[in-house]
Amino acid sequence: MSGLIGKKVGMTSIFDENGKNIPCTVIEAGPCVVTQVRTKEVDGYEAYQLGFDDKKAKQTVKAEEGHFKKAGTVAKKKVVEFKHFDANYNLGDVITVDLFNEGEFVDVTGVSKGKGFQGVVKRHGFGGVGQSTHGQHNRLRAPGSVGASSYPSRVFKGMRMAGRTGGENVTVQNLRVLKVVADKNLILVKGAIPGHKDSYVIIHK
Repeated sequence: MSGLIGKKVGMTSIFDENGKNIPCTVIEAGPCVVTQVRTKEVDGYEAYQLGFDDKKAKQTVKAEEGHFKKAGTVAKKKVVEFKHFDANYNLGDVITVDLFNEGEFVDVTGVSKGKGFQGVVKRHGFGGVGQSTHGQHNRLRAPGSVGASSYPSRVFKGMRMAGRTGGENVTVQNLRVLKVVADKNLILVKGAIPGHKDSYVIIHK
């Protein structure tokens, strides 16, 4: 699917034509530079590699420098491949937020906020015991039994338990594009997207 690399700016809300207040996320989408063109003859598949957000020269290794020099651009911090673009592009072409139109739907992929080590209530949505009578003392948020004793005498793989949560790739599908601000490279999508402010996201049409 065609799309762009962007950066999460933050959340706000706007009013629609009926006066309804709609929560939305502001994304800085592009401009992205075509840094490599994949072809079936050379690579076995067709795709465009896009680069976003300039990188400082002192943080760039020689191999990266040479790769981006072919596209006539400086090194980029974030590089992602996209397949199935509607239009044809050449090395060094710039793709802007004009790729998106108001009213269409997009999928947004990002890395969710890291929560560290969390219990089963926060990590998996366990309800807890829910009652504090019948001698129940201090086990309101505990997971309960994780397996039988005599058989199978072990805990099955995949048992939902406490542990590190967050920091994973998450895709939110079918978010409506509420507004496109072309002169500032911004799009507003309805609802929330994963990640913290200034984190990179991938927007698919």
